[in-house]
Amino acid sequence: MENKNSRSIPEMYGSLVFDDREMRERLPKDIYKAVHKTIENGSHLELDVANVVASAMKEWALERGVTHFTHWFQPMTGLTAEKHDSFIAPEADGSVILEFSGKELVKGEPDASSFPSGGLRATFEARGYTAWDPSSPAFIKDRSLYIPTVFCSYGGEALDKKTPLLRSMEALNKQAVRLLNLLGFADVKQVHTTVGSEQEYFLIDKDLYLKRKDLLVTGRTLLGAPASKGQEMEDHYFGVLKPKVSAYMHELDEELWKLGVPVRTKHNEVAPAQHELAPVFETANVAVDHNQLTMEVMKKVADKYNYACLLHEKPFEGINGSGKHNNWSISTNTGVNLLNPGKHPAGNLLFQVFLIAVIAAVDEYADLLRISVASAGNDHRLGANEAPPAIISIFVGDELSGILESIEKETDYEESGKIQMEMGAEVLPHITKDNTDRNRTSPFAFTGNKFEFRMPGSAVSVANANIVLNTAVAEVLEQIYDTLKDVPQRQQEETLRILLRQMLIRHKRVLFNGNGYTDEWVEEAKRRGLDNLRNLPEAMPHWISDKSIDLFTKHGIFTREEIFSRYDILLENFAKTIHIESLTMQDMVRKDFTAGIVAYMKDLTQEACQKKTLLPDCACTMEESILKRLDQAAGELLKACETLASDTKEAEQIDDLLTCAQFYQDTILPDMEELRRIVDGAEYLIPDQYLPYPTYAEILFSLR
Repeated sequence: MENKNSRSIPEMYGSLVFDDREMRERLPKDIYKAVHKTIENGSHLELDVANVVASAMKEWALERGVTHFTHWFQPMTGLTAEKHDSFIAPEADGSVILEFSGKELVKGEPDASSFPSGGLRATFEARGYTAWDPSSPAFIKDRSLYIPTVFCSYGGEALDKKTPLLRSMEALNKQAVRLLNLLGFADVKQVHTTVGSEQEYFLIDKDLYLKRKDLLVTGRTLLGAPASKGQEMEDHYFGVLKPKVSAYMHELDEELWKLGVPVRTKHNEVAPAQHELAPVFETANVAVDHNQLTMEVMKKVADKYNYACLLHEKPFEGINGSGKHNNWSISTNTGVNLLNPGKHPAGNLLFQVFLIAVIAAVDEYADLLRISVASAGNDHRLGANEAPPAIISIFVGDELSGILESIEKETDYEESGKIQMEMGAEVLPHITKDNTDRNRTSPFAFTGNKFEFRMPGSAVSVANANIVLNTAVAEVLEQIYDTLKDVPQRQQEETLRILLRQMLIRHKRVLFNGNGYTDEWVEEAKRRGLDNLRNLPEAMPHWISDKSIDLFTKHGIFTREEIFSRYDILLENFAKTIHIESLTMQDMVRKDFTAGIVAYMKDLTQEACQKKTLLPDCACTMEESILKRLDQAAGELLKACETLASDTKEAEQIDDLLTCAQFYQDTILPDMEELRRIVDGAEYLIPDQYLPYPTYAEILFSLR
C-alpha cells in the first residue's frame, strides 16, 4: 500500500506554480500551443494570446487566495526585486472588480533610477521596463502572483542578470544546433544548457546573530578569536542531523517543492553549523531563478526556527566558507546529453567534440570565468585551501585523460572496462567502480556527464557564471562550424579529428588532475601561462579587454555600454562592501570592544588592590601580567583603529573606480586584518562576560 506521505509529495510539488500542467488544463489548445511555441522557439507572443493567458493565470491565482501580482526581476544588485499591485479595479458605483490583462502580464514599469546601472541611466532618468519571461513559470508566494521578468532601461539596455543569460542560452543554442545539423544530426532543433546549483549555508541561533553587529550589517564576523574546536575533527561532515535542524530542512524542502524547486539532497557540510542543499538539473534560466528563490526561502524558513541563515562566502574566520557548485551540461531536444561519454567514450566522436569545445572555451576565456565569480566575499574563500584556487583549471580524470592523450598522440585507446569493488565481506553487494576519482580541489571538474564549476560563492547569482560559460562555448562551436562548413562530406570526419587534435594541443595546458591546493601547482600554472587572478580588482581589467568586448558583442550578449556598466558596478560594489565593513569594524572596536577591555581592566585592578589590602605581601603577578598585556593591546588597538580610519577617509576621496577598489584591496583589507589580529589576541585574555558579542564557540555550537 502506498504511504500517505509519498502520495502527498507529488500533490504538493508545484502546487504554487502555474506550470505546464495548469496551462494545459486551463488554456484553449490553440493558446497553449502558441505559448509553447514562444517558449521552445523564442517566437513573439501576441497580445490576444497574452490576454487569455493572463485571465487563466488570474483565475488560478484567485482560487488560491492571491490578492496581488508582481513582476519579479533580478537587478544588478545580485538580489531579486518586486513591486506589488492588486487585482482590484474600482467601478463607478464604488465597488471593485478584479482585473489582470495581457498587457499587465507582459509589461511592467518599475522605477529604474535607484538600481545599479553603471552609468547606463542617470538618477533623473527613472523609466524602466519589466517584460514577462514565458520560459520561467509564474508562482505564488505570500498571497502574490510572482511573474518572472527581465528588466531593461527606457533605451532597452539590460539592467538585470536574466536578459544576458537568456541571450547566452540562445547563442549557444544557435551555434550547437547548426554544428549538429552539419554533422548529420538533422533532427536536432534545439539545444539547451541544464544547471543544478548546489547551495551551501550556515545556520546559527537567531538571538546570538542579533548580538553581532558585524553579522547584521556585513554578513560576516569582522572580529572573533577561533573556538577551541573548529572543523579539525571532521565530525560534522555528513553527520547526524540535529532534530531542530532536520525539522528546518524538512520544512524548507516542502516550501521549495510547492514552488516547483526540485531540491533533492541535504546534509551537514564540513564546518560546524554549515549545511548544503542540492537540486535536480533544470534548464539554466529556470535553475537560476530557482536558486534565487531558494536563498530567499532559506532565510524565511530559518526565522520560524529562530535561526539566522548565513549565505556570506566567509562568515567565520578560520573555518570553511560556503560556495555554490554550478553543475552544467548540454542537452538536445531529442534527449541526448552531449556531455555523456556513453559506454565507449574513446569511440564517441560527438562527445569528444563537445568535451574538447568546453576545454578550449574554459582555457581561452578563463579570465572571464574568474570574473564571473569575483566578489569581495568570495575573494576571502578562493585559494584558501577550502575552495578551488583562483587559477582556472579542468579536471577530467584518468579515463578521459587517457582518451585525450590518445587523440593527441594519434594512438588507439584501450578501454579498461568496469571494475567491481571487493569489499571483503560476502554479504555486501557488488559495487561497480567508476573509471576515475573525483577532485574537490579543481575549479572545473568533469563528473560523469556534466562539468561542475566549483568557484561561485554562496551569496552570488549563478547567472554570471552561466552567461560566460554559455557564450565561451558558443564561440568555440562557431569556430568548429566555420572550419567544417565547406568541407566535403566524405572528408568531414577526418577534418574534424584533425581539428580536435589541434584544439587539444593548443588548450591542454588547462588540464590538471592533481592537488590544486599546493604551492607547486601555483608555480606549475605560472609556467603554463595560466592566470592567477587573486582578487576582483586584479581581474576586472580583463572584463573590458578587446577580447572580452569582441566575444560578448559578437554573440549579442552585451553591448559595449552594457559591458562597461557591469565593470563599473562590480568595482563600485567591491569598494562599497569593504567600506561598510571598515566602518562597522571601527564602530565595534571603539564603542563595544574597547568598553569591554576598560571594564575588565577596571575590575582586575580593583581585585588586585583588594588583594594587596588584605595581603600586603601579595605580588598579584597574574593580575599585573594580564593588565600589562591588555594595556599594550589597547595601545596597539587604538593606533590600528586610527590607521584604518585615516586610510578609509583617504579611500573615500578616490574617484577612479579601479584605483579605489585596488586601494581597498591593498590598504584597507590589510588594515582590517591587523586590527583584527590585535582584537582577537586580546579576546583570549578577557572573560566572555566582558565581551560585547557572542564568541565563535557560542555561535558555531549553538544549534540544538
